[in-house]
Amino acid sequence: MKQTPRPRSITLALAAPVFIASVLAGCASNHYVVPQPVAATRAPDAAADLRIAESALEAGDTQLAVSLFEKMLKADPNSATAQLGLGDAMYAIGDLARAGLLYARVEAQAPEDPRAQLGLARVALRERRLDSALTRYRKLVAAHPDNAVAAEGLGTALDLQGRHDEAQAVYRAALQRHPEVQGLKTDLGLSLTLSNRAREGANVLLDIAGLPDAPPQARQDLALAYGMLGNDEAAKRILSADLPADSAEDDLQFYRGLRARLGAPAPSGETRERRSEPVASESTSEALR
Repeated sequence: MKQTPRPRSITLALAAPVFIASVLAGCASNHYVVPQPVAATRAPDAAADLRIAESALEAGDTQLAVSLFEKMLKADPNSATAQLGLGDAMYAIGDLARAGLLYARVEAQAPEDPRAQLGLARVALRERRLDSALTRYRKLVAAHPDNAVAAEGLGTALDLQGRHDEAQAVYRAALQRHPEVQGLKTDLGLSLTLSNRAREGANVLLDIAGLPDAPPQARQDLALAYGMLGNDEAAKRILSADLPADSAEDDLQFYRGLRARLGAPAPSGETRERRSEPVASESTSEALR
């Protein structure tokens, strides 16, 4: 947490419990060797591989996902599904160059495929090619106004350019369509905090940070908002639920430095009372979308 603004998790891809199906290998028990009917079983096997690969990727098992998507791509080099899946896996492990190549291949085959466009926008954003990311995200939002992930990406790109008012307008418009998407509220709260409106940001984040299914980033961003308000005690309580003591202290030091650099006003009172104390959860990485 040594940058400004802090890296954020998209969400775009929330972690969720996923059942990974077992692969059962059927073997004939004949007393003589018979060539297996590969052609007859290829389609069912491919469908099973796809389900397992997608579940593995959602569960964070990128090694299994990569092996299965590569297997599918070897069987069908032109498979858009396999290329997109492998691109997502490469993105997850940080191989942005290969991810970008895979997304670009799909875009060349199907220029209007929003999945390829979204993948290329995410890569551009993570590589800090913000003008390219903005262009792609604007095109996606215009063509698919109901796509909350695209709206989150557009808002994030604007925030990274310091265009917080524009970013907040994007988040609020998307929330009119998707009030249930916690990632949009989390991004809005962080954007308000980074635009020196930490009290408003905290109040937005309070609506979701204490919920049982709240994204961990909401708690991290609420701690930042309290830190920007000078309420280190509240920030420390939140951070301690997810982080070891030394990491929590590092974050508090970051908040103090950020508060000084942004010239945040000294706290004058408290934000409205928290509805509930954030619950403990697993520590989270701060990967960029």
